[in-house]
Amino acid sequence: MNKKPKVVVIGGGSGISVVLRGLKYLPVELTAIVSVADDGGSSGALRKEFDSPPPGDLRNVLIALSDVEPIIEDVFQYRFKEESSIGAHPLGNLLIMAMNEITGNMGVAVDRLRKLFNIKAKILPATLERVVLYGETESGEIVEGESNIPLAQERIKRVFYRNERVAPEENLKVLEEADLIVFGIGSLYTSLIPNLLLKGVKESLEKTKGKVVYVCNAMQQPGETEGYSAVDHIEAICEVIGDKIVKEIVVDTREIPEEILERYRKQNSDKVVVDKHELKKRGLKVRDRDILEIDSKGMVRHHPYKLAATLYSLINNWEEFYV
Repeated sequence: MNKKPKVVVIGGGSGISVVLRGLKYLPVELTAIVSVADDGGSSGALRKEFDSPPPGDLRNVLIALSDVEPIIEDVFQYRFKEESSIGAHPLGNLLIMAMNEITGNMGVAVDRLRKLFNIKAKILPATLERVVLYGETESGEIVEGESNIPLAQERIKRVFYRNERVAPEENLKVLEEADLIVFGIGSLYTSLIPNLLLKGVKESLEKTKGKVVYVCNAMQQPGETEGYSAVDHIEAICEVIGDKIVKEIVVDTREIPEEILERYRKQNSDKVVVDKHELKKRGLKVRDRDILEIDSKGMVRHHPYKLAATLYSLINNWEEFYV
């Protein structure tokens, strides 16, 4: 029986879904560890009403990993009218909350839905506790709530939880046994770092036998990473988990058309500058690959299949697999 490489992707929002959409087609044992810090929109309303982790990012991951993705996406993303008694919730959120009510555990709920839709990859909530994310700006202002942090209109110094929050043992075991751990693209402070703050995660990343790789965002995010370079992204991650865990960074330094950049600059964004020399000084191996595309709306996106191929090529010890 062939042994497949174990690949773990950590993140949240729509970013992690892009990474997973490509990796699901490759011969790997895939696990997604998904942020549950979201408190805006439908997710925020449901988490408050049912006192549970929010379903939104988990819904997006279920869609991304489904083998019948277009059909599932249409159903899961369908929103009822605002004035309806259901109140503009996506159907996928309601399905997740219904299963959570039936099982009494968000992890079990997502796992049952995963099996129902024949999804082979594992999907693990980053924590089973209800968490509130806080942000501290450079002036010392404290902002409460994941959805409010990008609205602070000031550079973010750090994000944190008031009380210690714990990662499930299953998540820690998966990290320690991984052959490749991918820190996914997306919101740095509100999708990726909330996962790394959980008790046990740093220690498991230190123990892991696998390589830890960061896929750097291509564009700055207004309200979170305005003016950030690739080094700034890495430094924010290292502030939480230390300097020695992330081994490689995946970037694409190819030129983006000026008319596309101008559109981003009008929204207080720009391309993330990649200084390869500074990254290498920090001990990182830089993987510069052709992984970006411009979508039909003129937005810069990571190409899921090109990115997946790049990540697949970074797995070490190939002699242990497929023999």
